Amino acid sequence: MDSKVKKENLESFVIPNQLIVLLVDDQAIIGEAIRRLLSEEKDIEFHYCSNPEKAIEIAEQIHPTVILQDLVMPEFDGLTLVKYFRAHSILKNIPIIVLSTKEDPRIKAEAFAIGANDYIVKLPDKIELIARIRYHSKSYIHLLERNEAFRRLKESQDILNSELAEAASYVRSLLPPPLNNQIKTDWIFIPSTELGGDAFGYHWLDKDHFAIYLLDVCGHGVGAALLSISVINFLRSETLINTDFKNPSSVLIALNEVFQMEKQNNMFFTIWYGVFNANTNQLTYANGGHPPAILISEGQTNNDKVVKYLKPEGVAIGIAPEGFFSNETCKIESNNVLYLFSDGVYELNNQQGEIGTLDEFVKYLIQYENNKESYLDEIVQHSRLKQGESLFSDDYSILRVSFEDLTKK
Repeated sequence: MDSKVKKENLESFVIPNQLIVLLVDDQAIIGEAIRRLLSEEKDIEFHYCSNPEKAIEIAEQIHPTVILQDLVMPEFDGLTLVKYFRAHSILKNIPIIVLSTKEDPRIKAEAFAIGANDYIVKLPDKIELIARIRYHSKSYIHLLERNEAFRRLKESQDILNSELAEAASYVRSLLPPPLNNQIKTDWIFIPSTELGGDAFGYHWLDKDHFAIYLLDVCGHGVGAALLSISVINFLRSETLINTDFKNPSSVLIALNEVFQMEKQNNMFFTIWYGVFNANTNQLTYANGGHPPAILISEGQTNNDKVVKYLKPEGVAIGIAPEGFFSNETCKIESNNVLYLFSDGVYELNNQQGEIGTLDEFVKYLIQYENNKESYLDEIVQHSRLKQGESLFSDDYSILRVSFEDLTKK
């Protein structure tokens, strides 16, 4: 009873638009009787198989919506044939109505146990037979329609996931390589399951001014990623008109004018933007509704750290036409470390359902800085352990900037 079905048959199967009945019974007189009972039903297509050895092959060809299965046939056990149908990759879900000459509870129980859907003593009443054929056939067609809907949904999801992965790859390609000079940089960028709108960058505006920035677009998906890419390209190419890129508040004002949310499919973004002056060791920075940057400096002892939250006033970019942004400055000293990140690194649900806070995250940053052999991967691992799973619901972005010996000019 072996039957090898080509894979293309699985993929090319079309949901039937009518009811298809396959009767498997060795008695031709039963086959003719059933045919006559169904002959006036225009929406029922009838097929008869007298040889149980051919039943699987015929079922593969016609793909019935219901199978009428005799239990007693010469040299072949009808229950065994039911098992063959249930083990078949394509035919396993087709409803089977067992036909028997006996109303035996034990046989009924065994038939149902191995996968039969119904049990009728032959010959059945015409009205009852047609009712059962219609009921089981329509249930099976609904199952096929549901499976097809799921298949198409999965296909759409696969396409979307592919597009998200492509967008994430493009965002990553725009991120700058790490630096390892007087200013050292390192970063982590992990796109979320839905891809958010995180992006960041840094570059020298001239030989004395070093720009640092990180942004986070509201929402998820390709649209958010495209908006973040557009902003990064503006900043990296310094193409905002009438903008002094050494002046952070001027940059945010210009971005707010260009990226009003009404023109960006109602999306807005937050951003932290700073400029380090290598001559004066001054860091000037402005904030557009973003989490503060964290500046960590050495304390009185090796394990004592001083933390400063760098967050001047400012609203998210694109929300209000007349957004307010201000500059603040701070002195940078040798061995200071600056962290920029999106809120996705600390607003994590722990296993008790509690949302993490910025202060909790900063405490871990301090512990991290006390271990000079640590790497940013440790922070990621800490976050994954905290939430109890490896995937993040939001983009996970951390930029670490270390200012080495600034006495060397």
